[in-house]
Amino acid sequence: MSLLEIRNLSVRFGAADAVPVVDGLDLRLEAGEVLALVGESGSGKSMSMLALMGLVDAPGRVTADALRFADHDLLTLKGRARRRVIGKDIAMVFQDPLSALNPSYRVGFQIEEVLRQHLGLKGQAARRRAIELLERVEIPAAARRLDAYPHQLSGGMAQRVAIAMAIAGEPRLLIADEPTTALDVTIQAQILALLLDLQRERDMALLLISHDLAVVAETAHSVAVMYAGQVVEQGRLPALFDAPAHPYSEALLAAIPQPGQTRLHSLPGVVPGCFDRPAGCLLAPRCPYVQPHCQQRPALTASRLGAVRCFFPLHQEAR
Repeated sequence: MSLLEIRNLSVRFGAADAVPVVDGLDLRLEAGEVLALVGESGSGKSMSMLALMGLVDAPGRVTADALRFADHDLLTLKGRARRRVIGKDIAMVFQDPLSALNPSYRVGFQIEEVLRQHLGLKGQAARRRAIELLERVEIPAAARRLDAYPHQLSGGMAQRVAIAMAIAGEPRLLIADEPTTALDVTIQAQILALLLDLQRERDMALLLISHDLAVVAETAHSVAVMYAGQVVEQGRLPALFDAPAHPYSEALLAAIPQPGQTRLHSLPGVVPGCFDRPAGCLLAPRCPYVQPHCQQRPALTASRLGAVRCFFPLHQEAR
């Protein structure tokens, strides 16, 4: 059994027939695997994981055929039983650490709260463990930092605190949502190296949400490419990046800056919104390979490297 199984996950806001923000997402993640979820901003990456965590509030509605973690059915898990899983076995590092941390409480209190809730540690035992966690995420003068407020930390330091909180409950699955977006390049590399060290050290599954394909190529074992709320391609790395089957994956890879390049490649047009969503393939209005058959909606089907949502996938001659 996979550690995480998501089948036909959809998220809608507003009326029952509203266009889904996440549209029929299928994902599987094994223990110890690093899976990257990539795509443009607004493609549904973060919303998918917020739905998994139970953080989509009304008027949002989450539906799925299956939402399973280990032996837990997250669709039926409620109350205290759910809190024993979410935040402990499944933890999330959010995109903006200064928004994720509570500005009214000291860093130490916030880490110790996780330790109290999920591990039952109190008093000096919780404080000692909080110091150990800050030292593990490479924060200098860790004991002194426990008494700091979030606004007194740099962006990189705040992200390390957020990671310390996420791993405090010793999770089996860590979700990292664009964990380096607001950081400078040198700090980005340090944070990514830290996440991968923690993943290997604890044999955690790591689900990395990113739009930086260069980062994904260096860190992930497999990738799921999202467009307009749908997964359009899934497969193992580096094979998928070497020969993408979906035109959108090809366009994302072509947009990566190359040495000596004077002009970046771009995909013309825009991602479809609520009121201009094509009846057929969602990429068809922007796709350079569009054909009349693309007026129908393709399903996600098996491909040479995994799965692809395209009637005319690329690079299939090597199958």
